[in-house]
Amino acid sequence: MAKMKKKGTTGAAKNYITRTRAVKRLQISLPDFRRLCIFKGIYPREPRNKKKVSKGSTAATTFYYTKDIQYLLHEPLLNKFREHKAVAKKIGRALGRGEVGDAARLEKTHMPKIKLDHIIKERYPTFIDALRDLDDALSMLFLFASLPSTEHVPSKTIALCQRLCLEFEHYVIASHSLRRSFLSIKGIYYQATIQGQDILWLVPYRFVQRTGGDIDFRIMGTFVEFYTTLVGFVNFRLYTSIGLVYPPKFNAKSDELGGELDAFQLEGRGVGSDDGQATNGDTAKAVISAEAQAEVDKVAALAEPERQEEVSTALTRTEEDENTDAIDTFEPTAKDADVLPQPQASSAEMASLFAPFTFYLSRETPRAPLEFILKAFGCKRVGWDSTLGDGAFTSDESDPTITHQIIDRPALPSTSQPDPAESSEPYATTNGDGTALKAQWPRSTMPGRTYVQPQWVWDCINQAKLLRPDLYAPGAELPPHLSPWVKPKKGEYDPNVPLEQQEIEGEAEAFEEEEGVDDDEEEAEVEDASDTEMIESNGTNGVAAIEDRDNPVEAGEGMDVAGSASESESESEDEEAGVGGDDWEGFESDAESDVSEGEAARRQHQRELEAEATGKALEPTIKTTRDRNAEVRKKAEKKRKQEEEERERQKMMLSRRKRKLLKRIEYGEDKRDKEAENLRKKRRRIEKAKTAANAT
Repeated sequence: MAKMKKKGTTGAAKNYITRTRAVKRLQISLPDFRRLCIFKGIYPREPRNKKKVSKGSTAATTFYYTKDIQYLLHEPLLNKFREHKAVAKKIGRALGRGEVGDAARLEKTHMPKIKLDHIIKERYPTFIDALRDLDDALSMLFLFASLPSTEHVPSKTIALCQRLCLEFEHYVIASHSLRRSFLSIKGIYYQATIQGQDILWLVPYRFVQRTGGDIDFRIMGTFVEFYTTLVGFVNFRLYTSIGLVYPPKFNAKSDELGGELDAFQLEGRGVGSDDGQATNGDTAKAVISAEAQAEVDKVAALAEPERQEEVSTALTRTEEDENTDAIDTFEPTAKDADVLPQPQASSAEMASLFAPFTFYLSRETPRAPLEFILKAFGCKRVGWDSTLGDGAFTSDESDPTITHQIIDRPALPSTSQPDPAESSEPYATTNGDGTALKAQWPRSTMPGRTYVQPQWVWDCINQAKLLRPDLYAPGAELPPHLSPWVKPKKGEYDPNVPLEQQEIEGEAEAFEEEEGVDDDEEEAEVEDASDTEMIESNGTNGVAAIEDRDNPVEAGEGMDVAGSASESESESEDEEAGVGGDDWEGFESDAESDVSEGEAARRQHQRELEAEATGKALEPTIKTTRDRNAEVRKKAEKKRKQEEEERERQKMMLSRRKRKLLKRIEYGEDKRDKEAENLRKKRRRIEKAKTAANAT
């Protein structure tokens, strides 16, 4: 007979372990256990069947893999945690006896230093693995770099995060790795491509941060401690890969004056030079020594003239191929072939997008993100007002070398600006000492300078080309700022495409009809409201006034002797004509609006026959815009109804399982179409309001 297995010793019960048992097995405190799990990348797991794992209990319990906890038993940090606990006990005992000096000495000399170098190597065996996990690290460091110094967030941690973030931004600027950026409610998103890996991180806006009491800064501080070590390793590898010395020189005085990026000075790692202070551009030249160049010249002189020409031609072609920055285009091979998306610009074109320009940032614009983006896309000369900090190319707004000025102020109305024609004294262009006056926007602008709003910079880099600056002029209504990572799919609303290309057949006509009905209802409501106000203001006499307004003949407005006679004559003529007879066609147009299209066609044919028999010309039917819209809408509805019937017939041929799947697909499509239709209606109303405002 086989040996019976004890319950809870095999299967899922053995694969999982509770947090309480894990802490007891590791013999550390719960905060140290959480800290160790964050360092090692071990997270709680949810078993499929909690009853089997917890032996029938359904209480809320945190589970971990048993193998993960077994893996933690051999972690060297466990000894550091135990040493830290022992020293903490000694410090507490010394403070209890009043020996403050001994406590300070123990904390300074005996407190163990925790290093995470070996954990970084374990979790990221290759450099590409570290780059893939850099998104959360950069977002966390940029967040802590903008926090104020508090009891839970020490100033040393904030300074370390700021230094690492600025070092990473310097690498992105030097390597031209930045690709896209987006202004959102949460902050500014950036995407850089480094060694083939897309890295996306979030930078919060520079507002006053207020930290709530429900945030566990101990957990976040543990993540920051790990991420600072990781980003330090990554920055070192990135700097050395492009021939730069790490860490860069730091100017504390410039940093105190608000230099930020300018507080760091990059140095090239020279190869074959004596001082090793070569810049990044001189590194490749320093690799070739004089002896190697002499040997190459000697071999080239011994070669035959023809062979020398062939070699030079081949070298020229190779250089041309290497220096070719033109991007490849994908042409369709057949008429009905798929059209592949074409690349917008090469990396070299993107790196020099703002290279020929000199920018000046007004004091109301966000200096840090603009400086970072402009320099990452090739701009070498960025100036700003002296109040924004140190490190500007120029602080003089009237500098003639400035080509673009970024302004984020609304334009003043023309009435608030002085008119030189009405002013007795002309504008002074110079001060009393002969120096030029400083340009003061918006009362005066510098000639030959382009004034744009900050969104122009973001839209240019996202579309990989320079956009029209007049669309982003100060005070102009800006185009929509859309996320560069969200591409509209088929059937979805696209704000960049005109409405005529997105709306379905008959949608515009239906909207006009709805708007016409709404306008009529609004007019009726306004009339009713005016009548009610009149009644309330005039009392009982107001009722008579309304009756008089509706029936002016009885009220005596414009009444003459022939008025009542003409009215009685018209009534008698109606009686003689016979209102209830077959010959009266007073409501024919209203009846035709309710009949079908076939009946309307039959009646039109009957009129043509009668006109042909009597010899009279058939009067053309005058159709209003509403009638034409109704016809287009009816045709579109009929067409959609036929397509829906055909689709239902096709669904009948499917199996039950496939019909259910198709039903779920159609539900998602209908929901998407309704959202797109609502957005198109909203845009159509906005455009209609703009047209009406411009017309007035």
